[in-house]
Amino acid sequence: MGRSKQNKKANRLSTVVETARADRSPYSLIDRHRPLSKPEFEIFDAIRDAVPVVDAAIGKIVRLVGGFKVECDDRRAEKELHEFLRTVPSGSCSKGITTFLNKYLDSLLMYGIAVGEMVGSDRVEALYNASLKGIEITTGDNPFDLKVAVRDGVGTAVPVKYPERLLITAANATVQRPEGRSLLEGLPFVTSVLLKIYDSIGTNFERIGNLRYAVTYKPQDSLEGSFSPDRAAEIAKEWSAAMSDKEGVRDFVAVGDVDIKVIGADNQMISSEVPVRQMLEQIVAKLGLPPFLLGLNWSTTERMSQQQADLLTTELQYYRGLLEQVIVSVCRNWLSFEGYSCDFWVVWDDITLQDEVEMARAALYRAQAENQTKENEVK
Repeated sequence: MGRSKQNKKANRLSTVVETARADRSPYSLIDRHRPLSKPEFEIFDAIRDAVPVVDAAIGKIVRLVGGFKVECDDRRAEKELHEFLRTVPSGSCSKGITTFLNKYLDSLLMYGIAVGEMVGSDRVEALYNASLKGIEITTGDNPFDLKVAVRDGVGTAVPVKYPERLLITAANATVQRPEGRSLLEGLPFVTSVLLKIYDSIGTNFERIGNLRYAVTYKPQDSLEGSFSPDRAAEIAKEWSAAMSDKEGVRDFVAVGDVDIKVIGADNQMISSEVPVRQMLEQIVAKLGLPPFLLGLNWSTTERMSQQQADLLTTELQYYRGLLEQVIVSVCRNWLSFEGYSCDFWVVWDDITLQDEVEMARAALYRAQAENQTKENEVK
């Protein structure tokens, strides 16, 4: 990637966008201000902590995206670039661009936006995953002109000195939401219902599952009734001793009409299987993962599971496209700082969610169809 191409690209982006709204209000800066750390981010964190399926889904998506390698025209540059991508510091206890990208994609899925930084003055020395707390973005008159600021300890927004070193990616962005949309958007209500069901299950088990007894003593006549307080106290004492015996089963012997019942035995717990599944279906549909990958043994046919795997492949390719922009920016800057001007491209590993035999058979059928089409054209 030569410098001339970069300069031409920069000149093209400096052109004024004619379809952008012209702000005449003196308070238009408020409209262009977009803080990245939103109040709902804490809700998303709570959802991930409270629902294990959500945490498992995000972790699986990050791992299923897979690995990649970068190839260059210059073999020497390619070898050095591979060593840099493998050993570049990406945290206090981690190295390599893979670790950086995993945390970067995790932020994309959770909050809809991720911010990273290429650390170094005259070369790329490290990759840093920035926290979204305190980072603010303001768009200028040109929608492509982003001004990034970080709030210091006293709350003052300090503009970033080197914005060209930042890596910013938005997932599921729209015209009205250019800062991206979280994968968990739309789940707070469904999650609240699911947690209420789980909370009620726990409460009911405390009431019914942990057996409690009602011991009732009924005096037979007035003479026996005059001694009922003393006899009731004796019965309570013996019953407590029988139930608290830790060594084994102990019999309880009482004189008179004594009735013992289990509290709550006549009531059955409400079945929660159907409502819990309804809520989980909504959550799984939003996460975009097949249920069997999350340990949910829902009845699915073999053909349906294959279709779900195909849909997941398209989802993973979308996330790969977002991450590829980050990889290209890092590699371009490193090659430029190291004095290389060669072209390069990113090659992703194959997504092996399907059976290799079925994929090979499909490739064979496709080749036979193309060959038959060519023979028909010749005739």
